[in-house]
Amino acid sequence: MPAPVISVAQMREWEAATWATGRAATDVIRQAGQAVAAVARQLTHPQDRVLILAGKGHNGDDARLAGEQLVERRVEVLSVVDPIAGRRELSQQLSRRPALIIDGLFGIGLNRPLSSDWIQFIDELNQAGAPILSVDVPSGLNADNGESFGAVVRASLTVALGAPKRGLLGCRATDRVGRLVVAPDIGLAPCAQTSDWMWTLAEDFGDCPPARSVVAHKGVFGHVVIFAGSLGYHGAAVLAARGALRARPGLVSVVTQENVYSPVAAQLQAAMVHPWRPDFQLPESTTAMVMGPGLAAADLPEKFRFGLFRLWQESLLPILADASALDWLPTAPAPLGALRVVTPHPGEAARMLRGTVAEVQEDRVQAVRTLSRLRGGSWVVLKGHQTLVGRAEGPVFINSTGNPGLAQGGSGDVLAGYLGGLLAQAAWQADPLKAIRYGVWRHGAAADRLESRGRHWTLEDLLREFGDGA
Repeated sequence: MPAPVISVAQMREWEAATWATGRAATDVIRQAGQAVAAVARQLTHPQDRVLILAGKGHNGDDARLAGEQLVERRVEVLSVVDPIAGRRELSQQLSRRPALIIDGLFGIGLNRPLSSDWIQFIDELNQAGAPILSVDVPSGLNADNGESFGAVVRASLTVALGAPKRGLLGCRATDRVGRLVVAPDIGLAPCAQTSDWMWTLAEDFGDCPPARSVVAHKGVFGHVVIFAGSLGYHGAAVLAARGALRARPGLVSVVTQENVYSPVAAQLQAAMVHPWRPDFQLPESTTAMVMGPGLAAADLPEKFRFGLFRLWQESLLPILADASALDWLPTAPAPLGALRVVTPHPGEAARMLRGTVAEVQEDRVQAVRTLSRLRGGSWVVLKGHQTLVGRAEGPVFINSTGNPGLAQGGSGDVLAGYLGGLLAQAAWQADPLKAIRYGVWRHGAAADRLESRGRHWTLEDLLREFGDGA
C-alpha cells in the first residue's frame, strides 16, 4: 500500500493510537533508528567517519540508536543542547571531514523560530559541504508547510519515519529535503490516517508485472501504435518505440512522417514502421495509442494533426499524449469510459494552463487536477522531481524514484512509449492507474540503479536497464 502524506497533527494521532495498544515508544524509536542506520549504511563504507548530531528530543534518540547500528563505521555522537557550546565542538568534528552527518537536532515538534545561536549552528553545518542525512525532517523545517523556522539543515537525503509529512513535499522544501526516502514500518500501529496525497512505495508493485500464461501468444498482449517522429526529431520515435518494446506488448507499430521513415525504420528491428499517408488506416488489432513524441516539425501536415485530434475525441481505445501533441489536442471529453493519459513536463504543463513554470511548481498537485479537468478527466503524469500521477478527483500519487540523470532529452519519450506498451495489454488495462504508476516508478528505478553505479549513463543505458532488475 502507498503511504499517506500526513500533517503533524495526524502523525501525533497515529502515535497516540499506537501507545493506546500498549506498544512502548522505546520499541518504535529502536526500529526508527534501525531504519535510519540501514540508509546510512547504503551511503557509506566500512571505516567511514559518521558524525551524529543528536538533539534532546526523540529525533535525537533515533539518531543515537542509528549510530549504535553502524558497527563498522567510526561513529562520533555530538549531543547538542546548547548551540553555543555545540558549535565549538561541531567545528572540531567537521575538521575531521566526516563521510556522512546524521541530523537529529530537531523533529516535527519544532513550532517556533530558532534563536540566532541555533541559526549560526545550522549555517556552519550547511557550509561544511558534507553529505547530510536528516531524520524524519531536516532540522529547522516546518513539517506542515515546508517553511523555515529561521534556518534549515540542507540535507542530501531525508528519511521520513512512518509516513512523509506534507511540508517535506512543498516546492520551497525541495532543496532542503534532498532525496526523500520513506521508512513505513517502524513498529507503529496500522495507519488509519487518510490523505489525498499518497507516496508510492516499491512494495506497491510486488505482484508486477502480471504473470503470463505458458500458452500465451503475441496476439493476447496487445498492439500499441505510436504516432511519432518528424524532420529533425526522428530520434524521439525510435526512443518511444524502444520504450514500448520494453513493456513487452505483442506488437509495436510506429507511424512516422514520410521524410523520416528511413532513419526511423533503420534503427528498429522488432517494431513495425509505417510512413504516414493521408489514406492511413489504424490497424484493426490496435489496443492502445501513443501520440506526440517528436512531432515538433513546423511542416507537420494539418491532415495528420486532424487525424490524431479525431482519434483522441472519438476512439474508445486507450490513448497517451506526450510532447508536441499536448499543445494541440482538444479539451473536449473523450468517449465515456475511454482511457486518456497526458504526460507533460512542467514547461508543457505551463503552456497547457496558460501560466508559468513557477506557477506549476508552486502547487503541482493543483496543476495535475486542473490539467485533468481541461482534458476531460484524463489521467495526468506531471513529470519532474517526484513525478505526480493523478486526475481531477481522488488521490494524487507521488513517485518515489528517479534522479537528475533523467534530465536529458528523450527520457520522456522512453517513458511515453513504455506506458503505452503497458496500456496496450489487457492485464494492465484492468487497472490502468496501477499500470501508469508502475511505469513511472520503474522508469525512475532504472535510472536510480544506473546512478548508483557512479558513472555517466545515456538513454541507451536506461533502455537496457529496463530489462534488468525488478
